[in-house]
Amino acid sequence: MAQLAQLSKLERQIGIKTTPDKFYSFFKNNMPRFPQMFQSNIKSFEVVGGGEVKTGSITSWKYCLDGSPVMGGKVRFETMDDARKTFVFDVVEGDVLKVYKSFKAKVEIGSDCVKWTLEYEKTNNDIPNPDAYLGLAAKISKGIDVHLCQ
Repeated sequence: MAQLAQLSKLERQIGIKTTPDKFYSFFKNNMPRFPQMFQSNIKSFEVVGGGEVKTGSITSWKYCLDGSPVMGGKVRFETMDDARKTFVFDVVEGDVLKVYKSFKAKVEIGSDCVKWTLEYEKTNNDIPNPDAYLGLAAKISKGIDVHLCQ
């Protein structure tokens, strides 16, 4: 009998001082600026086929986690909910899928924090949890908040 895949979740909340509207709008509309803002981690970003980032968009990223070589991947934005200030994106191609069978992130911007939830399935039980990805998410969230509070 085949064993059912087991999805795991990791969550992290990052406090912010800027308003949720400002943070959400900046995150949604300024992803192409991330390589300039986070040069040590985000190496490139583009919307596949051009245009703006919106629900259904596929984006291509080159990035590195602290201490890792440059990796790449493509992400599909499942949801961009302006009313709830929420993004959901799913990795559809790239290095992370060599380690995890599936990898999805949800970003929720609240009144005083940004909550990141990673949902993933490991390729085997020896694979570590994706804590480094939450670390990168926290770094980006804090960087955006500092930028917006200047």
